[in-house]
Amino acid sequence: MLERVVTAIEQSGVADSVTVSSDDSNVISGTPVLAALSSTGFLRFHRSGASPASSVAEFVDSSSREWPVFVTTGDHPLLTPQIIRHFVEHASRSQADFLVGLVPASVYRRRFPDQPRTFIPLRGERYSGANLFLLRTPNASAVARFWTRAEEHRKTPWRLVRVFGMVTLLEFLLGRLDLDAALARVARTIGASIEAVELPFAEAALDVDKESDRIAVEAVFAERAASSGD
Repeated sequence: MLERVVTAIEQSGVADSVTVSSDDSNVISGTPVLAALSSTGFLRFHRSGASPASSVAEFVDSSSREWPVFVTTGDHPLLTPQIIRHFVEHASRSQADFLVGLVPASVYRRRFPDQPRTFIPLRGERYSGANLFLLRTPNASAVARFWTRAEEHRKTPWRLVRVFGMVTLLEFLLGRLDLDAALARVARTIGASIEAVELPFAEAALDVDKESDRIAVEAVFAERAASSGD
């Protein structure tokens, strides 16, 4: 699983190195491919924190580093170099501190009409996260720290919105917030500018939390293998 994600990043050409955050340093030599990337210095290890968000926050705060920092998750089964390049290229054109990849529900449903997925309802469209982030400036670390505090609500959008106050909650409930307005409210609360990159890839939103997800992911793998002739 990790090899698939690391290889996609390496083949995308967007990163000079990849740091894996885990509680087990042996994971970066867990397969021959990962061991080879580790031996060249491309693949590195970071001791993880108590949660994904805290791991990111601790990593970006741990020492001086070059910016921007691209972040994704290790359990991203359908991630491809094309998806990564599209996100990073579009995110890099922004002047915002923090960029997040989102998949519109309309895009997802065209590809996976019956596959369950949680969407955040906003005016004009609903969105799913894609576990793709670009911390473009040091100020983006404020987002990572806030994300740590809000992480417990990531599966419950209604509760997450409550973190930002009753006025925002009411506007959210009434469907008055579009994507730009919602991100502007979040940015004011956190103290860092935030923008979204809408992705045309439905696969970027599909992770494996249950058996139906596994079946859908394996069907995509089969389609890719057939199209490549493997």
